[in-house]
Amino acid sequence: MIQSLSIENYAIINSLEIEFSKGLSIITGETGAGKSILLGALSLILGKRADTSILKEKTRKCIVEGTFDITEYGFQNFFDENDIDYEDLTILRREIYPNGKSRAFINDSPVNLNILSELGIRFIDIHSQHQNLNLSNSQFQLKVIDSYSRSEDLLITYQDIYNLYKELRKEYHNLLEKSQQSQADLDYYQFQFSQLDIAKLKENEQDELEQELEKLNHAEEIINNLNSSVNALSGEDNTVLNQLKDVNSFLTKILKFYPDVAEFEKRLESTYIELKDVANELELLKERIELDPEKLEYINERLDLIYSLQQKHKVNSIKELQDIKESLRQKINEVTSYEFKLEDLKKRINECENKLSDYAQRLSQQRQNSLRNIEKEITVLLIDLGIPNGRFEIQHEITGDYSINGIDRIQFLFSANKNIALQEISRIASGGELSRLMLSIKSLLSDSSGLPTIIFDEIDMGVSGEIADKVGNIIKRMSAGMQIINITHLPQVACKGDFHYLVYKSDEGESTTAHVKLLNNEERHIEIARMLSGEQLTEAAMENARELLKN
Repeated sequence: MIQSLSIENYAIINSLEIEFSKGLSIITGETGAGKSILLGALSLILGKRADTSILKEKTRKCIVEGTFDITEYGFQNFFDENDIDYEDLTILRREIYPNGKSRAFINDSPVNLNILSELGIRFIDIHSQHQNLNLSNSQFQLKVIDSYSRSEDLLITYQDIYNLYKELRKEYHNLLEKSQQSQADLDYYQFQFSQLDIAKLKENEQDELEQELEKLNHAEEIINNLNSSVNALSGEDNTVLNQLKDVNSFLTKILKFYPDVAEFEKRLESTYIELKDVANELELLKERIELDPEKLEYINERLDLIYSLQQKHKVNSIKELQDIKESLRQKINEVTSYEFKLEDLKKRINECENKLSDYAQRLSQQRQNSLRNIEKEITVLLIDLGIPNGRFEIQHEITGDYSINGIDRIQFLFSANKNIALQEISRIASGGELSRLMLSIKSLLSDSSGLPTIIFDEIDMGVSGEIADKVGNIIKRMSAGMQIINITHLPQVACKGDFHYLVYKSDEGESTTAHVKLLNNEERHIEIARMLSGEQLTEAAMENARELLKN
């Protein structure tokens, strides 16, 4: 429950602090005094977005801080899941800065607005007049059923399975679409791959073939020049070897009487042997050179194939062609694997759908088991609230499709009079009837909601007299099990409170400021009388107020 609320620099509030207690707290005040401003400030620490328009003084920040006693409500898991320090007395704080930025804190740990909102809605339910329109909303109606039947945990499990089911179906359809598109490309991939596979390309083959082609194209020239070289070295007549042999012979003749030429004679002998080897090797090299038109044709064809593949795939090397071939292989394998993946996904979808169906049926049955009891209890509450001929019925049907909330379609039907047929709520209920119907539902759910606090913002709008007294009695009964804060204009309701707060305004210089005061018994007596008679207090009003408080 909320223990205290501190507000600084918000709207027409300079600074105020309010202490709250268990039971029923009543807030009253003249129209425009600032009651709705209190709720606006409170909504900031429940995650509502805000801008600088809420700043009373535009040069300093707004701070709203609420302290909540959550000892008995089992919120430890939320704090653990969001890595926030848990405290039995938890503080929510919101700061709005003049530059438009804002910060949120839970127990002094910075958090984003989503987390603040998630926790806030577990602490407090603020019911304002416009929320009566939710009575016609199918989502709200289902939440009522689930809260009363205590189906929330079953719904969460169902929704987890439903989300998985949707994901699997989406994955299946995406893969199926991809498979169908890829199947159209499969023949193309296979043709491209086959071309490259048949070519049997080797990484250095292109360089080797281009060198071999160069040699074959100049074979005749190579042979002629090698032949001329061999003839010059070792042919007939005046060859290099013959001349070296003659020189060596000349030096040998003078060696005996001129030893200085011995070294030259040896060198010439070595040169002769080396050149003779060169001549022999050139002869062998010449014999290996052949004029082979068929081989030349093969190499040209092979290179033409390589060049055409490179041009087709816009690359410049065999290595790049091999990479393309491997990529095509992977694409072909991927396409051919789709069938197995699709079959596996279909199996998982069927298993998930069976599980989904099971939980949907269990959820639906648990909801249906509660419908008649809800109808009876709401009808009794409506009679207590002055609608003796009120009838409330829940129309239920099973839909053909799974949705995030199950397979149930719910519609609340209502009639306030004997001779009026049951109809959808928004078509038949007046404002006062909507308020009483909503109060009945809130009362019905107060034990099962698990909420620490409910704030009613003039839920008694449109009722008066004896009915107002009955509204007050129901709100009072609700406060036995939870903290209720009720903003009201009705003295018959205000007198039921355990605590009574007055919101009022005062002029301070050139500005107006809102204040909140916890009334003592005498002040409360005067406020109830004022609500009965207006500003001019009469003895009758004072006496009437005394009786209301006494009763």
